[in-house]
Amino acid sequence: MKSSILAILGLLSPFLFTPEIKAVNPDHLQQLLSTRECQGCDLSGADLTAAHLIGVDLRDANLKGANLTEANLEGADLTGANLEGANLTASLLTNATLNDSILDHVNLTKAMVYDVDVAGASMIALIIDEAEIFNTGISVGGTLPK
Repeated sequence: MKSSILAILGLLSPFLFTPEIKAVNPDHLQQLLSTRECQGCDLSGADLTAAHLIGVDLRDANLKGANLTEANLEGADLTGANLEGANLTASLLTNATLNDSILDHVNLTKAMVYDVDVAGASMIALIIDEAEIFNTGISVGGTLPK
């Protein structure tokens, strides 16, 4: 009896312990890739590894947890976008706009961040190991509020 239960559990375990399903909206992803405009889109969890997103309009888009490793975001408008927990490892962000965006827990390891406007952006616990950051309001250090 016990061996039967264990056998059934063994067969069902892949279904019981599946990884979290990503919430990316496939229509929004297709819209971004075909029109380069996706204002307010839900791209949370999207895999945009090595994507050429030069000059895209992603204002107010949800990119929470998105994988933008090695993506080219030159001139991209991400004003008001939610990038919380996104992976931008080795990405290129030049002349991009991230005003009022959420950049909490974003991984910018080895990213090249040049002339990016981050006015009003939330930047809690950024990961900036080996990142090149020039003419951008991101720095190490500061004081904590009392």
